[in-house]
Amino acid sequence: MENLQLTEKLNKPSILDLEKEDLNKIVAESGEKPYRAEQLWRSIYKECNLDFSEITTLSKNFRNFLSTKFRIGTLEKKIHINSIDSSTTKLLFGLNDGELIESVLMRYTSDYGKKGRKTACISTQAGCALGCTFCATGQQGFRRNLTSGEIIEQVLQLQKIALKEDLLEVEQGKRKKGEIQGITNIVYMGMGEPLANYKNTIKSVKNVIDNSGINIGSRHITISTVGLVPKIKKLSKEKLQINLAISLHAPDNKTRSETMPVNKRFPIEELIDVCHYYVEQTNRRIFFEYILLEDQNDSLSNAEKLGKLLNGLHCHVNLIPVNPTTNGVYGRTDDNANRLFQGVLKRFGIPSTIRVEKGIDINAGCGQLRERVLSTN
Repeated sequence: MENLQLTEKLNKPSILDLEKEDLNKIVAESGEKPYRAEQLWRSIYKECNLDFSEITTLSKNFRNFLSTKFRIGTLEKKIHINSIDSSTTKLLFGLNDGELIESVLMRYTSDYGKKGRKTACISTQAGCALGCTFCATGQQGFRRNLTSGEIIEQVLQLQKIALKEDLLEVEQGKRKKGEIQGITNIVYMGMGEPLANYKNTIKSVKNVIDNSGINIGSRHITISTVGLVPKIKKLSKEKLQINLAISLHAPDNKTRSETMPVNKRFPIEELIDVCHYYVEQTNRRIFFEYILLEDQNDSLSNAEKLGKLLNGLHCHVNLIPVNPTTNGVYGRTDDNANRLFQGVLKRFGIPSTIRVEKGIDINAGCGQLRERVLSTN
């Protein structure tokens, strides 16, 4: 009997996969008053209630009606682990079909008297088909796309953690009630290629920017891509003021093709052309991610090539020290070499940042998102 009830629950659709307009239809079907739709939306997305029984502002009859047809979310939390310095939390989730995904919450220290930001790094696919050689996810192959609800639920799960921390700081006198902020930034940089799951990725973005729900500002959201040229062009027409990050990682086709097979489909010339197009259409600068791989792409001549390649493009380069992965073969460029590389870019007038590392000790860093459970079995 218990197994039957569990099966019935698992077979129910997630209400997180529905759009706001769909809730109006559900409310009408239930016989409740129209304003209940907005109330339900806020209860889920603003208050992060992930079970209908928690939404006490709704009548018991309406909650029962909802629970017979839907459930809120489908993710099963399997691992919750914090880094030694407590700046990073990684969650491992099981999906309905047994696949595993990971999400990360990164905390940054406050500056200029302001409270530090909290960034959620979320996955859009189980696995990845693109096979970048320096990335743990790319080494495991593609499983499937995530639904928009599975993407959004990661944000809600991390938001619950972030808000709980804020409330605790209020109790401790470290934060005022008006300074409760929860997650401040979202980066689509977890497992998978966001633009290969275009429809569900964009649907989730439109959900989280809704000001009556999670309400993350568009300019605090970043979508990362290996460079799917047609999808970048499509994204430029969405009229979303989000950030676009391109995983470049090499300044020429030969070097890039050695580590990123996608370059054979969309070579650097096409990629840079569409980046110029994107900037023209959106008036937004582009971020380029560049993982520094010792003796692969980290020489000063590589920096010169990169400077020439990006010259005249409204952009910012994030230089990323490579993180160790299970099957990783790349050495780590030392700090001095990183600064020299950055210095060359400066000569070309290209702003850059050497990324602050987070969560390396719990395999939560860039390129390390891999199913921990599978690797230990």
